[in-house]
Order: sequence, then C-alpha cells, then structure tokens
Amino acid sequence: MLKWSDIIRFTNQGNPSPSKRVEKSAQEWKELLTEEEFHITRLKGTERAYSSELCSMFDPGKYACVCCETLLFDAEGKFESGSGWPSFTQPLESNAVAYHKDESFGMVRVEITCNTCDAHLGHVFPDGPEPSGLRYCVNAVSLKKVE
Repeated sequence: MLKWSDIIRFTNQGNPSPSKRVEKSAQEWKELLTEEEFHITRLKGTERAYSSELCSMFDPGKYACVCCETLLFDAEGKFESGSGWPSFTQPLESNAVAYHKDESFGMVRVEITCNTCDAHLGHVFPDGPEPSGLRYCVNAVSLKKVE
C-alpha cells in the first residue's frame, strides 16, 4: 500500500518503471480522442467539478486510462471525497501512475499521470481516508470504466 512518503519519494527521486510504454504524436492523440479528452489528458486541463456522473458511481469494476486503456484504479478504492471529482485511495498497481511536482497556479501539488502514456489524470493529496491517507483526485474524462 502506497503512503504519502512513497508519493514524495517518487516525485523527488523518480517514478517506478511502467509495465509498458505507449507513445504517440499530438496529431495521433487528436485522431483517437474527443476534443475534451485531448484537452484534459494531453494539455493538462481540468474538467468542471461535479460535471461527471462518475463522481457518484460506485459500481464494482476497474478504471482504465482513456488514452491507452492501461488499468489504473479499482472501484473498491473509490470513495466520496466531496471534491467534485472521482477519488480513489490507491492505484491498481504501484507502477500504474507517475508523480510529478506541479507548481502551477501559485500552489505546490503532486500531479498524477498515466505511467504508460503520460496522460494527465489529476492530482494526489495526503487528505484521504485511512489506511493509506491518500486521495487520488482524478478527472473523470481521463478514465474509462471497465466492467
């Protein structure tokens, strides 16, 4: 189970190696994704809070990256954070997500990306429920529910 100290270590010392890599040009991604998916995942956009039904969906299943279909999160780790975005306590595998220091908008946060294709997912915070204490705050547009 990952803890905040692991996240900080990854952010400062490097991420775990992904199981595979998917690399495409911006044009190739544009051809595969909707305009909104491209904006969120490839240009580091953010969807409006509470804009997705995924926030209140807690059915069993897994969530994959909308870009490369790498499995990222399990519904068992999903919880209602009140943030307006789907929230999870852990990634499915410790090397599924990559962590990057984000100093945009006058804040210091930890950005999360798909470790396979570098798609922007959202951010992780140390204010989630125990036992991990983590809250992976994810743009719903960056996810694809897998039954």
